[in-house]
Amino acid sequence: MMAEDKFDDGKIEEIKEHQTPEKLYQDLIERVQKYHPSDDITLIEKAYHTAAEAHKQQLRKSGEPYIIHPLCVAIILADLELDKETIAAGLLHDVVEDTILTKEEIERDFGADVALLVDGVTKLQSLQLSTDYKDKTPDQLEMQAENLRKMFLAMAKDIRVILIKLADRLHNMRTLNYMPPEKQHRIAQETLDIYSPIAGRLGISKIKVELDDLSLRYLKPDVYYDLVEKVSERKSEREQYVEDIVKDVKQHIEAAGIKGEVNGRVKHFFSIYKKMRNQGKTLDQIYDLFAVRIIVDTVKDCYAALGVIHEMYKPIPGRFKDYIAMPKPNMYQSLHTTLIGPTGQPFEIQIRTYDMHRAAEYGIAAHWKYKEASDGKKVETQEEEKLVWLRQILEWQRDMSDNQEFMNLLKSDLNLFSEDVYCFTPQGEVKNLPAGSTPIDFAYSVHSAVGNKMIGAKVNGKLVPIDYRIQNGDRIEVLTSQNSRGPSRDWLSIAKSTSTKNKINQWFRNELKEENVARGKELLTAYCKAKGIEISDLSKSEYMDIIIRKYGFHDWDAVLAAVGHGGLKEGQIINKMEELYEKEHKKNITDEEVLAAVADTSVTPKISGKGNAIIVKGVHDVAVRFSKCCNPVPGDDIVGFVTRGRGVSIHRSDCVNVIKMAQEDRSRLIDARWENESAEGGEKYTADIKIFANDRNGLLADISRSLAENNIDIQAMNTRTSKQGLATLEISFEVSSREELKTLIDKLRMIDSVIDIERATG
Repeated sequence: MMAEDKFDDGKIEEIKEHQTPEKLYQDLIERVQKYHPSDDITLIEKAYHTAAEAHKQQLRKSGEPYIIHPLCVAIILADLELDKETIAAGLLHDVVEDTILTKEEIERDFGADVALLVDGVTKLQSLQLSTDYKDKTPDQLEMQAENLRKMFLAMAKDIRVILIKLADRLHNMRTLNYMPPEKQHRIAQETLDIYSPIAGRLGISKIKVELDDLSLRYLKPDVYYDLVEKVSERKSEREQYVEDIVKDVKQHIEAAGIKGEVNGRVKHFFSIYKKMRNQGKTLDQIYDLFAVRIIVDTVKDCYAALGVIHEMYKPIPGRFKDYIAMPKPNMYQSLHTTLIGPTGQPFEIQIRTYDMHRAAEYGIAAHWKYKEASDGKKVETQEEEKLVWLRQILEWQRDMSDNQEFMNLLKSDLNLFSEDVYCFTPQGEVKNLPAGSTPIDFAYSVHSAVGNKMIGAKVNGKLVPIDYRIQNGDRIEVLTSQNSRGPSRDWLSIAKSTSTKNKINQWFRNELKEENVARGKELLTAYCKAKGIEISDLSKSEYMDIIIRKYGFHDWDAVLAAVGHGGLKEGQIINKMEELYEKEHKKNITDEEVLAAVADTSVTPKISGKGNAIIVKGVHDVAVRFSKCCNPVPGDDIVGFVTRGRGVSIHRSDCVNVIKMAQEDRSRLIDARWENESAEGGEKYTADIKIFANDRNGLLADISRSLAENNIDIQAMNTRTSKQGLATLEISFEVSSREELKTLIDKLRMIDSVIDIERATG
């Protein structure tokens, strides 16, 4: 059998279950002290005691004290060699969500850095990003996409929030067996769809490989356990085989004067499953279940070791990948080569430097490795390139108006089964694009201006159609022309990458703005013409400013463009502007004018108001409205009140507001009467009544039935019952006259338990 240290499963060390919190805390401190240069662990100690106190009454699903979970999360973060603040935040990540502690208290006790991290993780706590679209409503999809956005925003604020979240998810996945099956399935799916790809994109393979395997275990248990069984069947035989190769390689490397480590690596189950799925093979057909890894000091040694290896074993053509010269987007670097082993079986060798190995295992987490200056402060390292992908995501997010589209694009970009292609510019610069990319994607990856002016492309010196699928190693030259009219809408269906589609859409939005503005103008004019509205009356800058503010545009042209491309309906704009115009127009009638008109008896009375049913003495062209406090109906004694700036309001003579009116306001009262005692033309008026009754079962049903039998539409109803069992029902409905209302009230009085009915008088 092979020595233990020769095999590396690429995962973070398992934490034994059912340990005491004290033992786990001791383990955490030991791990931190291994890589931390100073002895100062006061922040971590304080965080542990605070979290233990906050969670002391809580238990996990397994029955263990809750503090076990934050401790395990902190241990995983310590295995990634993260800073003290992150470890402290890992210990405290659930306290704001699950206990009485607040963000402010954490900031006071642990500083702004820790508080920001805990707050960031708390915001992500509620994310349940199951991606089973089939059963979801559009609203749920919307919410899901929105949650994703929050997640990425949190990442942008401080990437350590995601590192804590990944550690949290890893420990939850490790203890998923305590959850009910449906929850296991949902969490595993969510892990595979969201968290594992993010760990992959951030280059943290140590977390990614374990999340993948654990997800497979719960999503496809039959596949997983079948693989486990079949892989272990020939385990000793394979280990012996790899051990022999390792020994052989080590000898040759040393003989060539190259210093380095050689070890065997077990391929994780998900990568075997992925290979079987992608290549349509059975396990027996996949030979490279183990890989050999050579770790050396310098890049020069990598290529020297490669030369030695290719002398020893025959390489398989087309299976050599140079990720050192052309790193993956997550900054992964290694040389990969597949060779024919001594027994004729293929196997893979990876060659990398120690720095590359660290970056491959820890990815972006390597950024926070302790590098402390003499004054104890961290020295910042420049690893900005690692955040390129992240920034790209955020760019999409800003450009995406449609959340569902964003979700779908994100999903395709985070697809675990997708591969990238590498190609070259004519100058030999490497471009990394999603598999299936076309010359259009290549042109836009160079620059938006190149894409917009593209008229064709050459691949390896030959003209190709624009839907040509780029292959690894292609040299691409984009043909442009200043006379080009810009991209075609067809390109959107040909392009593969998300950012390309965004750039094309952006061009259409900006380029066609003038056309959209002109069309918007036409639509507004046509709408006004059809409705008999004078557009010049509405075209005032103050009305336009209100519309601009209401819909959140920069200027009037942007409003017109939105109408032009169908984002806003012309009716919405005109109706709002008309409302503003009328409001202002009404205000122009002064009180003096109204009162003078009333006093002038030579003026012919004019019908005004709803349904032409009111004559207001001596007043013409004055807005008349029915007061809401007493809701008069034809047949009621009524009186007019000249309001300040809003024309005349009509009240019932017995309205409380009229009876209690101040003396100085009484001069504003004018005579008013109904033209007919009942409304003509089927005009309806709102009436309010109060019903007092002894409360009983079925009372409401009886009242509703009585109203329905008389073809009365209820507009609003409010009921309350006193402790003594007296029910008060306030009902609003429409009637055509006082007579109809009286008949209705008489019928309602006959209902059992009704004590009294009165009309609302304000």
